[in-house]
Amino acid sequence: MDILQPPGWARPKGYANGVAARGRQVYVSGMIGWDAECRFHTDDFVGQARQALENVVAVLREAGGGPEHIVRMTWYVLDRKEYLAAGAALGAAYRDVIGRHYPAMSAVQVAALMEERARVEIEVTAVVPD
Repeated sequence: MDILQPPGWARPKGYANGVAARGRQVYVSGMIGWDAECRFHTDDFVGQARQALENVVAVLREAGGGPEHIVRMTWYVLDRKEYLAAGAALGAAYRDVIGRHYPAMSAVQVAALMEERARVEIEVTAVVPD
C-alpha cells in the first residue's frame, strides 16, 4: 500500500489524502457500537466508536486481513461537536484498536442512524494482499 501525499501539501493529521493498493478488496458494512450479539454496553461516543472499530477488525479477520489493510474509512456521526470534543480520547481508542495506520478517511454528520442508540457508524474498504 502506498500513501499518496502530493508534493507541497500539508501533511494531514490522523488520515491520508489518498492510498493506492493491490490485492483482494474487502468492503465492511457500517459498523456501530454494539457487540456481536447486537447489544450496546455504553452510550458514550468514544466507547461506541471503540466497539465499532473492534467490529470492523473482526470482519476484516474473516477475510484474512487486519487494520493495516484498511485503505478507506468513513465515519458517520450524529453530532459533529461531540466527535470533535472527543479528540484525544477518540485518538487513543483508534490507536488501541487500529494502531498507527491512517487510511484515506472522511467524517460526516448525519441526521440519524438506523439504530436509535447508535452515536457513530464506521464503514471501511480494505485491500488484503494476494
